Amino acid sequence: MPIESQQPTTRVILEHANPWSRWLGRAGWIVAGVALLSAIGSAGAFSRYFQRDGRVEEKWHSLSKLSGNKVAIVSVTGAILGGEGFVRSQLERVAEDESVKAIVLRVDSPGGTVSGSDEIHHRLTRLVEKRDLPVVVSMGGIAASGGYYVAMANRGADDVIFAEPATLTGSIGVIIPHFDVSQALRKYDIRDDSIASGPLKEMLSPTKDRTPDLAEQERKLLQELVDDMFRRFKEIVKAGRPKLDDEAVARVATGQVFTARQALDAGLVDRIGFLEEAVDRAVELAGLTAVTARVVKYSKPKGLLDEVLGGASPTGRVDLAALAELTSPRGWYLCSWLPALIRSE
Repeated sequence: MPIESQQPTTRVILEHANPWSRWLGRAGWIVAGVALLSAIGSAGAFSRYFQRDGRVEEKWHSLSKLSGNKVAIVSVTGAILGGEGFVRSQLERVAEDESVKAIVLRVDSPGGTVSGSDEIHHRLTRLVEKRDLPVVVSMGGIAASGGYYVAMANRGADDVIFAEPATLTGSIGVIIPHFDVSQALRKYDIRDDSIASGPLKEMLSPTKDRTPDLAEQERKLLQELVDDMFRRFKEIVKAGRPKLDDEAVARVATGQVFTARQALDAGLVDRIGFLEEAVDRAVELAGLTAVTARVVKYSKPKGLLDEVLGGASPTGRVDLAALAELTSPRGWYLCSWLPALIRSE
């Protein structure tokens, strides 16, 4: 066949092939784009497994899933050993989130150290005053001593403290634990021979054999510390419950634990109700509705090891930091005669 007659055929084949080439090229770019988006999504999804900055994760709890206005549930759970940690992280998250319009403070704690309880109270009070946020308290199984102390960060508002029917609360008082095993050690011919700058430096030492005069001096000094911390506790209660006068506060500030019904009668709480009722009250105070409010709560981010083990870590452990508290003259707002040595992970 002559060469001239072949040219049109070749040209037709190339023209039909070009559209397929263009589509294949586009398909390649589409696949690459999808892969990139998938990689970005995977990175976001798995980044939480390696999170080490102590931040919190926000999760939807109830009411509207789409509303931009939030009611944040801030949890204070377990023994309070300091103002740092998860509670502070939750408060910092709220402080950064302008869409939070109210706080539900969920307290399920027997209390803890004086300094830790006071710091949480201070940070929460400062936050709600700066943002003008209503605070509603929801008490769980126990909200006693330091747990009740932090619940007073409600700016003295009315009808904002809810206790569940089985809640134990109150225990308004201070304790500095002290254990004396010096007599037991003497039976085994063991003597504390610590070197100190002065006799009062060993105050609260459980192994030191004291003279009667030194023991009396120590007790007097420690009682002054307790009395001063107790005065502050009562001031905090009066600020949080302004309807209670000095006489009413004196009647409840005996260290006694109250049931929910007794606490209601004594003016320590406003209503008996569950978390849902407290949420409804917070929504109301924020000027929102069930349609315009999204209730969120916070959780600790899990690491890769937690996921691999399925959260199968020991439910309790001896906390050496808490054990060290026994040897220091630290006051406790705690509903117990013994500070917590075992605490949940």
